[in-house]
Amino acid sequence: MRIIAGTARSLPLKAPSGMDTRPTSDRIKETLFNILNPRLPGSQFLDLFAGSGQMGLEAVSRGAKRAVFVENNKKAAQCIEGNIAFTKFSSQCMLMVRDAVSAVRWMEGRERFDLVFLDPPYGKGLEADVLRALAGSSLITGESMVVLESSIELPLSGIEELGFTVVREKRYKKNQHVFLQRDA
Repeated sequence: MRIIAGTARSLPLKAPSGMDTRPTSDRIKETLFNILNPRLPGSQFLDLFAGSGQMGLEAVSRGAKRAVFVENNKKAAQCIEGNIAFTKFSSQCMLMVRDAVSAVRWMEGRERFDLVFLDPPYGKGLEADVLRALAGSSLITGESMVVLESSIELPLSGIEELGFTVVREKRYKKNQHVFLQRDA
């Protein structure tokens, strides 16, 4: 696992040991960031369920002004801290060690994000809770893009009921990226 492009290009990143996280493959990450690239320069990036922090660090390397990482697993959070220090992005990054829904609520009125990436553990239904919290939040606007990485089996039928519109889908063999914008 590495930073693919930008100022920290080719720097290797560490992943937490064990099966608690699923680092996104370089191929899938590159596809995603090629789609997001026009929105990255100067953006505020929120990485929920951050795991190793690779998505937020890739965003900063490619020109995001700032990244906030949310991870409640302490081993993963230590890994994120190490990766932030190694990439020398400490001044552009903030780590919150807490669950995603409480982090969204805590940041209410304090932050605003252009891009939100969430990759919750598969099969636990956490997507709906986080999307519901984001939909009623000032953290995002109608211009913000929310990217959900999920199992390809995740039904997308209920997303509109949570206050979002699916603007794009990118499917891979076992997972997908769903690009969402909050309804006006």
